[in-house]
Amino acid sequence: MTQNTENPDRMLKWGLGGAVFAALCCFTPLLVVLVAGVGLSALTGWLDYALFPLLFFCLAVVAQALWLRAGRVGPNAKLWATAIAAALSILIIWIEFRFALRITVGVFIAVGIYAFFLTKIKSKGATQ
Repeated sequence: MTQNTENPDRMLKWGLGGAVFAALCCFTPLLVVLVAGVGLSALTGWLDYALFPLLFFCLAVVAQALWLRAGRVGPNAKLWATAIAAALSILIIWIEFRFALRITVGVFIAVGIYAFFLTKIKSKGATQ
């Protein structure tokens, strides 16, 4: 029995869940308190180096899931979304997290615009 690994609803749930978790840990002291609570507070300075790439790659998974849910219209989101997530991760580390909140909000908005775009294309294809 073959298993379909590209279930768009499941990918969307996991991608959004990971993005919300990473955003909460990046912009609130939630993870700092948890890490300090178990005695690993020396690691708190390095958390952003893992959390921001996690956030961007979770949003790439969301873009792929939206593309699958829309019926695979337009170019495949897997390659370009992953490349953008990697570039944003490198950029945000290179500029030393100076504009982290602005970049992250911009990425969330871009994924929302992409979802709107896919919905418009799907509805246009359904009416024709």
